[in-house]
Amino acid sequence: MFGNFIYFIIVLLIYSTYQPSEDTNFTALETLFLFILLTIIFAVITWLQFQRIEKQISKESFAKVDHKFHAALTRQSVMAIVLFSLDIYGLNLVSFVSNIPLLYIIPTLQALLFLGLFVFYLAIVWAFAYSPYNALYTTGLPRESYILSNISFSVPILLPWLLLSGIADIINVLPFKLPKQMLATTEGQVLYFLVFLVAVAMIGPLMIQKFWRCKPLEAGHVRTRIENVCRQAGMEYANILYWPIFGGRMITAGVMGLVKKFRYILVTGAFIRFLEPDEIDAVIAHEVGHIKKNHLLFYLVFFVGYMLVSYATFDLLIYGVLYAEPLYGFIGRIGLNQTTLTSSIFSIVIIVIFLVYFRFIFGYFMRNFERQADTYVYTLFDSAKPLISTLEKIALTSGQPPDRPNWHHFSITKRIDYLKKCETDKSWIGRHDWKIKKSMAVYLTGIILIGAVGYQLNYSETGRQLNQHFFETVIKRELEKTPDNADLYSILGDIYYSRQNYAQTIEAYEQSIMLEPHNPKALNNLAWLLATCEDQDFRRPRRALGLAQKAAALEKAPHILDTLAESYYVNGEFEAAVAAAMRALDLATGDRSYYQKQLKKFMDSTLKTRTTA
Repeated sequence: MFGNFIYFIIVLLIYSTYQPSEDTNFTALETLFLFILLTIIFAVITWLQFQRIEKQISKESFAKVDHKFHAALTRQSVMAIVLFSLDIYGLNLVSFVSNIPLLYIIPTLQALLFLGLFVFYLAIVWAFAYSPYNALYTTGLPRESYILSNISFSVPILLPWLLLSGIADIINVLPFKLPKQMLATTEGQVLYFLVFLVAVAMIGPLMIQKFWRCKPLEAGHVRTRIENVCRQAGMEYANILYWPIFGGRMITAGVMGLVKKFRYILVTGAFIRFLEPDEIDAVIAHEVGHIKKNHLLFYLVFFVGYMLVSYATFDLLIYGVLYAEPLYGFIGRIGLNQTTLTSSIFSIVIIVIFLVYFRFIFGYFMRNFERQADTYVYTLFDSAKPLISTLEKIALTSGQPPDRPNWHHFSITKRIDYLKKCETDKSWIGRHDWKIKKSMAVYLTGIILIGAVGYQLNYSETGRQLNQHFFETVIKRELEKTPDNADLYSILGDIYYSRQNYAQTIEAYEQSIMLEPHNPKALNNLAWLLATCEDQDFRRPRRALGLAQKAAALEKAPHILDTLAESYYVNGEFEAAVAAAMRALDLATGDRSYYQKQLKKFMDSTLKTRTTA
């Protein structure tokens, strides 16, 4: 089931990294036909896969059919992701709906539309998987409950994203500038994400338990035993709830919530019916162990760590895509769309990073946290034999091989074997605790180093130079394609100016003005450089004044009038500088302190001139 979490996050990454292209691969009618055809082919292949497995149930061993069933389930789920990718990148479905006004204004609605499409594909898989599932495990669970349980268990992973994205959309729609300005910066986005992540981690369980339609466990001996174990461990919680996952037929329990006000203990009907009192105590002690060992808090740290990894590698990915330009030229000659190709490369790399991080790093800690929660039973009780017998019951009632490997849990066999080692030698408990401490130290060290790399790439002088070189390379390559683009030369001049490369700055601005003589931005920027350059060799006061006058005649903006005032000032025309500065101050909005300082400078020079005279 946890694999479904990964599938949904991968699909979200595929969707979010796609950049809609103006040119689609097919017409609207062709796209509709291909979409329906591909969906039908996917459904037929899925049906055939599970039909064949159902026929093999009576002919082959349980273990062999069980393996084939789960392999087919995984294979068809991955095929659903592939089909979704074809819809996005091959059929360009996003391009056909992105201009719908409501979806354009609130992008989260558009994302929900396509995530709903993926849920539909998975529902096809689960619908056809039901018959062999029910025949193989004899659960008696209705088809509808099987499908809805898979959906309801998986969808909550999207709730934080839905709220995060939805609130950002609302902020962008509302007429308030400050929140929009904050979200427009990298720092603001990171801060918004971290604050939101902490908030959702605290109150998210409240929303999830309502989404799952959990109900409070009634008073009785089971509730009393759970309350006693929690009291013995000193763990507070909000409520004990029935967990209706898969109709409550699974023997399982869970705990969620970082803070006690929104912390819930979840138990299924099968958990209550099939476990003995001491087994109930042992399982609840396991769940308490997750809280007492701060596993939920560490999971939050791992998500923040993933954001740091993504943040640090994003610029490297940008540079890699840029320097793959020769490859683009080759691919362009064979007819592929460069925008689609770039989006595809981004998606593939980001998905690979995600899979490696969660499959190997996050999965490693999940497995070892589960083992640590198992051994926590010894903190409350002398023996873990009731937990061992519970694990044996789970293996028996689930019908699944106890030695099946799992990326987020050790197999039941391995869990039982480790607990038996602890029964004979309690030092194994401390050894595992020490293993986790060392692993966390290594992880945190690695994340700090990766964070430092990300900081260097984005905020240090090295990062600034890399970014400037990146933009310069991009602009020069665009100029090779469009050599008459005056705006690109103007931007190139800005880059050279930030490097204090004044000769190339002047050359770029002059080229921009030659191509577009009435470009106020280039006229203004060149005028400012010729009037104020720290290198006196590049100053040309009279030329600066002429350029500034042309720019001011084309556009009456505060910064342009300020350049005009400065140009008058360096030419000794102080009264004209004061007049221009006053006009700039009148037009200025927001922080006017700079323009006030400029006006004072010009007025002081005027007074000195009059006093001298």
